[in-house]
Amino acid sequence: MWRTLADKFGRKSIYGIEATVLAVGAILSAFAWNYWSLFAFRFILGIGIGGDYPVSATIMSEYANVKDRGKLIALVFANQGIGSLTAVAVGLGSVAALPPELAWRLMLGFGAIPALAVIYLRRKLPETPRYSAYVLKDKVMAEKAAKFVKSDANISSINDTRVNNFRAFISNYWKMLIVTAGSWFLWDIAFYGTGIFSGPITSQIIPPHSLEQKIVLARVPFMVGFFGYFSAVAFIDKIGRKTLQISGFFGMAILYFVVSSEMITKGTKITGFMLPVNLMFLLYALTFFFIDFGPNTTTFIIPAEIYPVKFRTTGHGISAAAGKAGAALTTFYFTYLLLRYGLKEVLMGLAIVSLIGGLLSFGLKETKNASLEDITEENQKSSSEGAPS
Repeated sequence: MWRTLADKFGRKSIYGIEATVLAVGAILSAFAWNYWSLFAFRFILGIGIGGDYPVSATIMSEYANVKDRGKLIALVFANQGIGSLTAVAVGLGSVAALPPELAWRLMLGFGAIPALAVIYLRRKLPETPRYSAYVLKDKVMAEKAAKFVKSDANISSINDTRVNNFRAFISNYWKMLIVTAGSWFLWDIAFYGTGIFSGPITSQIIPPHSLEQKIVLARVPFMVGFFGYFSAVAFIDKIGRKTLQISGFFGMAILYFVVSSEMITKGTKITGFMLPVNLMFLLYALTFFFIDFGPNTTTFIIPAEIYPVKFRTTGHGISAAAGKAGAALTTFYFTYLLLRYGLKEVLMGLAIVSLIGGLLSFGLKETKNASLEDITEENQKSSSEGAPS
C-alpha cells in the first residue's frame, strides 16, 4: 500500500503519515484489554513500520550524493541498533520497577516515543529532487530540493523515465526482484528466528538464574550486532553493497555451522559442548554481527538504489514484503522446529538458509560509486523498453 502511494503521490506526501500510524499502533497496544485487541493494535503498528521501510530508504537514497549514499542510508537503518539497546534498557527497567501487568504495557507503549519525535521534522522536508525531476517534471522544484540538501542529482536534462508502467517494471526488473526479495526473505528467516527466540536459544547455551539474567543474556547478541550496524556504515561505500551482503551471509553460515557442529546432544536436548561454553556463546553472538554488518543493512539499501524513480518504493516495498513473509514463516514455526528437532538441527538449517542467501546475492548489481541515474539509466532517451534486468 505505502509503496504504491509513495510512488504515485510522492515521498513527501507519505513521509510522516506512516510514522503517525506506527505511533498510534504502539500507544493503543499499551491499552489492549485482550488478545484480539492487542493483535489488532500490533497489526496497525506493523502497517506503519511496513511503510517506513521503503519510504525512509528511498528518501535518503534520492537526497544523498554518490560518495556517501551507502553510508547515509546505512545510518538511517543503523538507528535500529540503538533502538535494540534502548529496548533492553526499557525492558530491564520495566521488569525491575513495575509489576508484570504494567511492565509489558510500558514496553509496548514506549515504541511510540521515537516516532512521535520525528513526525514534525519529516513533514517539513521538501520533495526529493529526483522525484520532482523525473515524475513531477518540475525542474524548478527539483533544483530547489537539490540545493536544499546539496544533492548531486543529475537534473540538468529531464527525460522521460525508461519504465513508465507497472507491467514494464515487472517485465524488465523481475530477475532483480527475485534477488532482492529472495535474499531479504532468506535473511529474515534467520534473523527473526534467532531474534524473537533469542531467550530460548541463549538459555540453552548458558542457563540463566533469574528473569533479569535471562533478559540480559537474550540481548547480548543484539549488543554484538550493534557494532555490525556501524561497521557497515563505515565500510559500505568502500567494500560495496554486494560484497558486504555476500560476506555477511557466508559469515552467518559458517558460524551457524560451527556452533551446531560443536554441540553434544541426546535427542533434542543439549548435554554439552566440545568447546568452552563461553566461546560457544560468543560464536553464536557473532552471528548477529555478520547479520547487521551484512544482509540486515544491505537488503535495506540495495532496493533503494537499483530501481527507477517511478517504482523505487514499489521495488523496495516488494522486497521488504518478501522479507516479512520470511519473518512470519519463522515466527510461526521456529518454536515447533526447536521442540521437534532441537537447537542443533535448527542452527544447521539456518546455516543452509544463509548459504543459499549468499549464493543468491551473486546476482545483485553493485551500486557503489555510481549515481542513481547511471544505475537505473534514468537520464537516457525515452524508450518503451525498461532498464536491463
